[in-house]
Amino acid sequence: MTKQRYIEEFTQLRRVDPPYTNWLLFSSTVECFLKKAGAKSDTYRIVSALRKVEEWYVGDGWYSDGPGFAFDYYNSFVLHPMYVECLEVFTNGGKNRVWNASNCNFPRAQKRMQRFGVILERFISPEGTFPVFGRSIPYRTGTLQPLALLAWRGWLPKELPNGQVRAAMTAVIKRMFGDNRNFNEKGFLTLGFIGSQPHTSNRYTNNGSLYMASLAFLPLGLPADHPFWTDAPQA
Repeated sequence: MTKQRYIEEFTQLRRVDPPYTNWLLFSSTVECFLKKAGAKSDTYRIVSALRKVEEWYVGDGWYSDGPGFAFDYYNSFVLHPMYVECLEVFTNGGKNRVWNASNCNFPRAQKRMQRFGVILERFISPEGTFPVFGRSIPYRTGTLQPLALLAWRGWLPKELPNGQVRAAMTAVIKRMFGDNRNFNEKGFLTLGFIGSQPHTSNRYTNNGSLYMASLAFLPLGLPADHPFWTDAPQA
């Protein structure tokens, strides 16, 4: 009953016509969920998004968010995670090909995300800070999503040992949340980067979207004896 209700609600999201941005991957992700759940999915909404994102690749692990490149963290928030996971579902982990979009390749997209993960990890200073730029600054540790996903899925490249990634991400999380400035009196995240800074918000930002920050905690899905937790920390 609950599963059917989710399927019905997600199917109704087809009423949303996504703009020519990372939003294409929102519709693709919904359809891939339906496909994985065994429900009827819209192949066109999946493949058209995959094709377009592939066209937006600009090199060295970076995608453009639409026809024009924007220097922000949407490669972290949406483009890498959703592109790779949609390709994974649609191609059965790379075992199949997209017949009308042969350039959409799961292993290659995975390698690009690994390269972007290397860049992200190098952004992190020994003090647990990272450069702040672009849109959606209040998503905070959502910036770390590719590193978290690579660790959780066991996809970290050789350049990123488990202990090194854990140490880097832990430093950022402690720096960001250690003093409890990011929560209001009811315990909800505030609009801001460190503390309440409403001027950092975009017109589409709301308190719900701030919880993109929770995606940095994906490695919590790993067992306690996983190398991510047991390997010695590395600088």
